[in-house]
Amino acid sequence: MSEQARVGLGLRREMLDEFCDSIPEAIDFFEVAPENWMTLGGKFERQFKLLAERKPFYCHGLSLSIGGPLPIDVQFVRDIKAFMDLHNITTYSEHLSYCSGSGHMYDLMPIPFTQEAVRHVVNRVKLVEDILERPLILENVSFYAAPGAEMTELEFIDAVLSEADCKLLLDVNNIYVNSINHNYDASQFLRAMPTERIAYLHIAGHFEEAEDLIVDTHGADIISPVWQLLRECYEVHGVYPTLLERDFNIPPTSLLLNEIAQIHQYQHDASALLSRSA
Repeated sequence: MSEQARVGLGLRREMLDEFCDSIPEAIDFFEVAPENWMTLGGKFERQFKLLAERKPFYCHGLSLSIGGPLPIDVQFVRDIKAFMDLHNITTYSEHLSYCSGSGHMYDLMPIPFTQEAVRHVVNRVKLVEDILERPLILENVSFYAAPGAEMTELEFIDAVLSEADCKLLLDVNNIYVNSINHNYDASQFLRAMPTERIAYLHIAGHFEEAEDLIVDTHGADIISPVWQLLRECYEVHGVYPTLLERDFNIPPTSLLLNEIAQIHQYQHDASALLSRSA
C-alpha cells in the first residue's frame, strides 16, 4: 500500500472499548477533534494513548475560528500543540470558516468572500503555524449563504491557500452539498481545486432537507453522486489519504467497514489507472 492510499475513520468515544481490544486492519488512521479529547483524563485518556501508540492520528479542529473577528485564542492553540506533542501527532486541519463570538462555538459560519477577508485569514494562519510549529491545513466548508461576496467560493479558497502557502483538506461531500445548495457543477468545481495543495480528503453523508437544500450532517450513509465524485477526485488529482466522517447515527463497525472498503477499492482502482497511463 502506498503512503497516500490510506483510509481513516473519525474516532468517537463510544468506539474506544472496541478498538482498544482490536483495530480492524482496514482502518489505517484515526482523526479526532482535539477540543473533544485534550481535556480528558482517567480511562478515556489511557484508552486514547493506547490507540495513538497503535495507529497514526490526525487532528481536525472545530473551534479555532480562523476567519473570526476576535483575536486568535493563543492559549487554546498552545493547548492543541501540547496535545499533539504528547501523542506525536503531526497533522492539524481546521475549517476555512469562523465560529467565535464571545467564546468557542462549534457552529461554522461562512467567511465573506472578499480580498480583505483573505488577508485577515492569511495573517491568522501564519500566527497559528508559528505557535503549533506545524502546517495548518484548511478545509473547504459547506455554507448556506454568502453575505458580502466579492469573489466566488473557488476564487476565495484559491486566494487563501496561495497567499498563506498552506495545504487543503478537500471535503468531497462539501463540494456536492454546496453544488446543490448554490446551483453549480460539482465536477467542474472539483477539477478546479489545486492538486498541489491537497493534503488529504474527507467524505461523508448528509441530510436532504429539500430537493434544493442539503444539510451537511455526517449522520448518514454516503450517497451515489458523492461516491462518484470521490472516484473522479482520485482520477483527476491522484490518490490521497481519505477520512470517513460519521458523527452521529453511528452504525455498527461492520457497516462502517463496508464504506471504508469501498474507499480502499476506489483508491486501488485509481492507482492502477494512473500507473497504466503514466
